[in-house]
Amino acid sequence: MFDSLSDKLQNVVKKLKGQTRISEKELDLMLREVKLAFLEADVNYKVVKEFIASIKQKALGEKVMQSLTPGQQVVKIVKDELTDLLGSSESKLNISSNPPTIIMLVGLQGSGKTTLCGKLSNYLRKKGKKPLMVACDVYRPAAIKQLETIGKSLNIDVYSEEGNTDVVEIAKNGIKKAHSKLCDVVIIDTAGRLQIDEKLMNELVELKREIKPHEIMLVVDAMVGQEAVNIASTFNEKLGIDSITMSKLDSDSRGGAALSVKSITKKPIKFASVGEKLSDLEPFYPDRIASRILGMGDVLSIIDKAEEAFSLEQAEEMEKRLKKTDFTLDDYLMYMKKIRKMGSFKQILGMLPGVPKELKDVEIDEKLLLRIDAIILSMTKEERQNPRILNASRRKRIAKGSGNKVEDINRFMNQFEQMQKMMKKVANGKFKLPNFKM
Repeated sequence: MFDSLSDKLQNVVKKLKGQTRISEKELDLMLREVKLAFLEADVNYKVVKEFIASIKQKALGEKVMQSLTPGQQVVKIVKDELTDLLGSSESKLNISSNPPTIIMLVGLQGSGKTTLCGKLSNYLRKKGKKPLMVACDVYRPAAIKQLETIGKSLNIDVYSEEGNTDVVEIAKNGIKKAHSKLCDVVIIDTAGRLQIDEKLMNELVELKREIKPHEIMLVVDAMVGQEAVNIASTFNEKLGIDSITMSKLDSDSRGGAALSVKSITKKPIKFASVGEKLSDLEPFYPDRIASRILGMGDVLSIIDKAEEAFSLEQAEEMEKRLKKTDFTLDDYLMYMKKIRKMGSFKQILGMLPGVPKELKDVEIDEKLLLRIDAIILSMTKEERQNPRILNASRRKRIAKGSGNKVEDINRFMNQFEQMQKMMKKVANGKFKLPNFKM
């Protein structure tokens, strides 16, 4: 996410942080680098021009130029302006006080509307809502079937009318069904086209007029770059959108779409789709994204993911066990599975502040983690609770049962012993665990 832009901006930040004095000429050179980084990231030229002008105006202020740490002051200005460009603060969904809340998803064909319908339903269910998905994409082959498959995998209801092409009628009947099933959110998956045309817009305008949605959410493929501005502007002008969700943001190394659409349309980005799983949907936090881009980390998002993966009771139980220095292979297996639920290790590394680029770029083979699972599950309960009894013959049996070599077992057990020693230091107060109770 934003890798290309992030690399260039982090180099600028490094140069600035050490500066005890900054002249206007040096500032212009720095801003030229920032400008080129943004243009190469496919950010809209008008947006770049306004962004650079705003930084320069604030950076040349008397307070900054006479500061003892002007370099750090300018870095703060860059971060604040970047945050403002992305939307200043998190924008929440428009939830109706009189259920059901009706959310209408719109966008071009291939933008990821149907998948987002499932992701958003899954996200809202975790927040205590009862969603119903309504299949109103009656033109794309297998669109209804795709949504029904997603609904089945999530165990979330889908309303569809096979053979009916009247999207207004389908949507109205779906809302009636939501009332009867006591669903408090209705998410409508509409049809898209390969390009914006009059027929598509007329259908969406009529649907909006008839069902009066509380939120019209435009789904934009982050990979389309500056074209996202034209798409968002046209939808907003003809239909009137309330928010934007960026799909495939995890695959976008440049970031031009995300950095342009908010500034041009003045509509907030509310969600970011960051993976292929139906759980890979995150609220869009402009300040956190800005921190990630500038290499300052995103610890708050890590805490959010940890709180989602670990219940309060599990965190407290882990703390108790650590205080007793009783960290077993069963504990290791359980907590590694929980950590994997937080996302890929590469994704988590990208959120940590101060992690070198070389380490962030390391490809971590997730299959190795499955091999470790197999090693532990090939042990008896007694062996998992007390690994000290693992003699040569037991290790040979475990290697055979897990499809590994004895050397793999030995290597893992050495690593586990090192982890146990570290856990003892945690229990003795020499290291402090992160507080998941925030």
